[in-house]
This record gives sequence, C-alpha cells and structure tokens, in this order.
Amino acid sequence: MDNNSITLKTGNDIPLIQLVDLYNSVGWLAYTTDEQRPRLQQAIQNSTYVVTAWNGETLAGLARCLSDDVSICYLQDILIHPEYQRRGIGRKLLVNCLERFAHVRVKVLLTDDEERQIIFYESLGYKNTKDLKKIPLNAYVQIAGRELE
Repeated sequence: MDNNSITLKTGNDIPLIQLVDLYNSVGWLAYTTDEQRPRLQQAIQNSTYVVTAWNGETLAGLARCLSDDVSICYLQDILIHPEYQRRGIGRKLLVNCLERFAHVRVKVLLTDDEERQIIFYESLGYKNTKDLKKIPLNAYVQIAGRELE
C-alpha cells in the first residue's frame, strides 16, 4: 500500500463498527466495551472537527478536535491502525487539524509520556508546558473514576 491510496475525509458520520475496529486495533479498549460504544459514537459526533484517513473502505486513522473556534483547540484523539502506522498518515491528519484551526490562539493536547510521541508532537510545533520559559504554564487534569497520583 502506498500513501496515494489513502484518502482524507472530514466529517463525523463514521460507522460505529469502523470506529470500534480502529480503537480496538490500538488498544484503546475503554472506548469500545459494549456499554461504551454508544458514548464513543456520540463523542465523535459531538466533536468540532473530525478528519479520517481511508484506504478504500477501511478506516486507517482518525483525528478529532474540540474547539470554540476562537481561543482554544483541543486535540482529543489521533490514532492510526497499526497496519498503517509509520507512513506519515498521523502527520497528515494532525497537519490537517492544525490548518483548520490555524487562526485559533492555543492548541492543546494530552499524550502519553513516550519518546516517539514527544518527538512527533514537538516536530509539529507543540511544546511541553514544563519546558516553557517565557510563558510558564501548568497543565491540570481530572479523570473520572481514576485516582491520580
């Protein structure tokens, strides 16, 4: 498969089975249990912007953002099916999101503390708040049902 066979599409009307397959493929199982599936589809439908990567009828990747379209854009999910990883698809999806919200002042995301993710997001202009000197910031989070340490 070459990247010419990948098509980007925008819109949040994605078949649930395709979403479940994609989220399961990357191990994000908290989204795909039977009781969570309707919530996953609702989350996608309620997102401000969704861009997907398709290989024919196969959902190869997805990125979604939540935004007020003025001051803040939050990248909620970006995931690529393992069969399509390391081919530049994630970069294309994220660049698409950044272009869509180029006029928005602040772009935020939370991600795992893995070196390849740090390198990926920093290569696209994101900075870790702990490394900011001129604009010191803190990031805070609450996660329902989880005790944070």
